[in-house]
Amino acid sequence: MCKNKVYWSIARWVISVVAIGFGLLTIKSGGDVLFWSQQAREEAGNYVPFVLWFNFLSGFFYIAAGISLIARRRWAPRLALLITIAIMLVFAMFSLYIVSGGAYEDRTFNAMSVRTLVWAAITGLAYWLYRGKQTISA
Repeated sequence: MCKNKVYWSIARWVISVVAIGFGLLTIKSGGDVLFWSQQAREEAGNYVPFVLWFNFLSGFFYIAAGISLIARRRWAPRLALLITIAIMLVFAMFSLYIVSGGAYEDRTFNAMSVRTLVWAAITGLAYWLYRGKQTISA
């Protein structure tokens, strides 16, 4: 195996594990507030329901994106891009909510910033790794 293929494989696995791990953590934290833990709801403070629901549901797409990257699906970068665009749209809606005087927690703004950066990086790396390839080999 040539050196570039080794780097490609390592990079693909790293971004896949990050995507899957981020998805699992997102589902766990959102699910605690939405369904399982009164204490988590109280600690969440002024959470914004549409952001919370979006983040919870998007966790499943994060996992799907990670798995599609591991499986070397050629549509994986496009899924990552769709996730990034969706996060940016919800972040914009959340920003409008803030500007209109809605109650929120600073950590929600910070978390949306991190999500945007992480998924922009995953998307960029996925497109870089898949650049010009119709079929991907290990």
